[in-house]
Amino acid sequence: MEFSIEVMALLFAVAGFAGFIDAVAGGGGLITIPALLATGMPPTQTLATNKLQGSFGSFSSSLYFVRNGLVSLKDMRFAILCTFIGAALGAEMVQLIDAGILTSLIPGLLIGISLYFLLVPNAGKGGGTPKMSENLFALSVGTGIGFYDGFFGPGTGSLFTICFVTIAQLGLVEATAKTKVLNFTSNFASLLFFIFAGLPVWEIGLVMAAGGFLGGRMGAKVVVTKGRGLIRPMVVTMSMVMAVKLLIDQNPHWLDYLPW
Repeated sequence: MEFSIEVMALLFAVAGFAGFIDAVAGGGGLITIPALLATGMPPTQTLATNKLQGSFGSFSSSLYFVRNGLVSLKDMRFAILCTFIGAALGAEMVQLIDAGILTSLIPGLLIGISLYFLLVPNAGKGGGTPKMSENLFALSVGTGIGFYDGFFGPGTGSLFTICFVTIAQLGLVEATAKTKVLNFTSNFASLLFFIFAGLPVWEIGLVMAAGGFLGGRMGAKVVVTKGRGLIRPMVVTMSMVMAVKLLIDQNPHWLDYLPW
């Protein structure tokens, strides 16, 4: 496939904006995947190319959080390992299992996440007692959501964040920082399988990766400086948008039922 300079520049900008949004609240794929599909790229190559560019954005924001002391990779190494294994298994199993069950469940989970942050004013302040050990959290949450990201993907960041807040009892800033590290891990694991299958469109993927890298860094910086006051409404908004998008995808003819 050949792409004009104008298209490449537009995709660079789209990836930058998506990288920024993804670093703060997740959901960057809602922006990049439609943009890639609009170029005429087949769905499988779209998903692979999106993982390629998305890995750079999540790496950039993760690196910023690590350098600013919000995340210790040493403390997260078991969670990183579990997430990698889960994502690898998910990427392999997606070829064997129908994803229809997940597509019907995830919108409800995302709406639940939005309502939680809306209705629980102290959510994300942190300081509570963790409800399970770090190792058990890594085994259950890391492996489970990693599997989901490799298998399906939308809402992964929101799912990690809500688990860090409700189970690990972290504040929203620290939860967001740790979410990006595990999100990068699952993205990278899934990307390896796509690369082995020869699916990513490297020309587009690397251009968008540059935009995503810059956007991810800017988003991470905003998380550190603005904190919970920005993250909370962004998580609510992006979770609701993702839920509506998935529901529309499942029922493409819903407009036919409207009375006007």
